Amino acid sequence: MNTYYIETYGCQMNVYDSEIISAILQQEGLEEVDTPHKADLVLLNTCSVRDLAEQKVHTRLGQLHMIQEESNPSMKMGIVGCMAQNLKKDILRKKPYVSFILGPDSYRHLPELISSDGNRKRIIETRLSSFELYDGLFPARHDGINAWISIMRGCDKFCSYCIVPYTRGRERSRKPDSILEEAKRAVDKGFSEITLLGQNVNSYRSSSGGFPDLLEKMAGIDRLLRIRYTSPHPQDVNDDLIRVHRDYKHIICNHIHLPLQSGSNAVLEAMNRTYTREHYLNLVEKIRKAVPDMAITTDMIAGFPEETEKDFEETLDIMERVRYDAAFMFKYSSRPGTKAALLTETLSEDEKSNRLNRMIRLQYKHTLEKNRELIGQEVEILVEKESKKTSKEMMGRTSTNKIVVFPAMNYKPRDLIHRTITDAQGVTLFSSR
Repeated sequence: MNTYYIETYGCQMNVYDSEIISAILQQEGLEEVDTPHKADLVLLNTCSVRDLAEQKVHTRLGQLHMIQEESNPSMKMGIVGCMAQNLKKDILRKKPYVSFILGPDSYRHLPELISSDGNRKRIIETRLSSFELYDGLFPARHDGINAWISIMRGCDKFCSYCIVPYTRGRERSRKPDSILEEAKRAVDKGFSEITLLGQNVNSYRSSSGGFPDLLEKMAGIDRLLRIRYTSPHPQDVNDDLIRVHRDYKHIICNHIHLPLQSGSNAVLEAMNRTYTREHYLNLVEKIRKAVPDMAITTDMIAGFPEETEKDFEETLDIMERVRYDAAFMFKYSSRPGTKAALLTETLSEDEKSNRLNRMIRLQYKHTLEKNRELIGQEVEILVEKESKKTSKEMMGRTSTNKIVVFPAMNYKPRDLIHRTITDAQGVTLFSSR
C-alpha cells in the first residue's frame, strides 16, 4: 500500500483520532490523497452516538464499494472507531468488501495488520484497552488555527442513553508532560489555539493534579494565544475550574460548554446524569458571579423515553433562566446496548420532532438576543480565514466562540485583533467599521 484516504464522522475526538491514524500511516510510508479513487487504503472513522451518523456510514460504504468495483479494484476498505467497535458483527455479515475493522484502541496495530493483509482475508481488532492513550504518537495535522489534543480517553459516567463507555472503554488520563509536549509542537507548527478533548474532559486526573492544574500549566506555553476545551460534565465543574477561568481570561477562552440534556429531575435521574436542576442552576450562578461575561453553551435532548410535557417544559424553563449563547439540540435516538434502550418509548417521532422544534425556536431567540447585546461593544477576534461569501471579508472568533465577519483590510490568519460589533444576524456577528 502506498496511498490512503480517511473520512471522519462524528465528534472532535474522531477528528483527533484520524490525525493519529494519519501519523501512523505516514510513518509506514503511505501518502495521504484527497479522493478514494486514488487510494490503496480507504478508512471511514465512524461514530455511534446517533443512528443518523451510522446510516451515513452505511450509505457511504455502498458508494465506496461502487468506486472499488468500477475504477479502483485494488482498493482496501476499512471501518475504524466507535461504529467498528459497536457494530462489527453487522459489518462482517452485510459488508463482505470491508477489509479492516478496527476499534478506537487498535490503531497501533495498523502497521502489522497492513503488512499481514496478504495472509488474512479480513482484519478485525476491536478489543478495548484499559491503558491505551496513544502517548508518544503526535498527530499528523493539516494547517490551521486550532489543534485538537486528546487529554484522556473513555468515560465512567454511564449516562443511560450513551453508547460511548461501551465503544471507547473506561476513563484514563494522559500524563501532563505528554500533553504539554504535544501542545508545544503544535504551536511550533503555527497553531495559535489548542482545544483539549475528553469524553468528560474535566474529570481528567494525574499524579500532579486535576483538570484546573493542567489548564494552568497550559497557560504558560509561549506563543499560545488561546485555550479551549470540550466537553465538561456539570458534576465535575468545581470552584478551582471557575477560578482558573477568572484568573487566566487572557488565554483560557471565556466560554464553557455545560451540557444540560434535560431540565427535569425525573428525566435527569432516568438519564443517570448524577445532578439535579437545582445543582445545575446553582453552578451557572457561581460561574456568572465569578466571570460575568462568560458564554455558556449546552447540549439538550428532546423526547427522552417517558418524558412528559411537564418534564419538557422544565427544560424550556431552564433555557429561559440561563439564556444560553448557543446549543446543540437533538431528539432522542435509542442506541442498542444502552440502559435507556430498555425504557418504553412514550412519544411518537412527530411528537419528539415537535418538542425539538420548540426548543430550537426558543434557543434561536436567545442566541439572537445575546448577540445583539454585543452591538456597539469592542471584542477581541482571532482571525481565521477568508469569508465564504467574498474575498473582501474575513472571519474569526471571539473568546466566547462567536463567529465575526469583518472587512479583510490587511489582516492575516492568526492575527489577534480588536473590532467593534455593528450588527448581529442569527449566530453571526458583523463588524463593518
